[in-house]
Amino acid sequence: MKNILLCCAAGMSTSLLVTKMKKAAQEAGVEAKIWAVAVEDLANHVDKADVVLLGPQIKYKLSEVKKICAEKSIPADAINLVDYGSMNGKKVVNFALKLIN
Repeated sequence: MKNILLCCAAGMSTSLLVTKMKKAAQEAGVEAKIWAVAVEDLANHVDKADVVLLGPQIKYKLSEVKKICAEKSIPADAINLVDYGSMNGKKVVNFALKLIN
């Protein structure tokens, strides 16, 4: 089971991407828990994550998020703007899996 946590400004704008990612993971035969939270709520969820992905609209918080995640040896990065904008669940799942492995 892979645990993929998405962070955005309010935890809501990524909900459509989460749905697309869940479908892509299922189609690829990857067992994954994928959920989204507001970046301010990261500390309450990071312990359950294998990877943390930031929505591109809050990429400016990446260094802060990486610091929180590094303390727990959890990789973190920002989602590619084009993949996010096109809601390409497959590409974002593959990106998350590369960061985990």
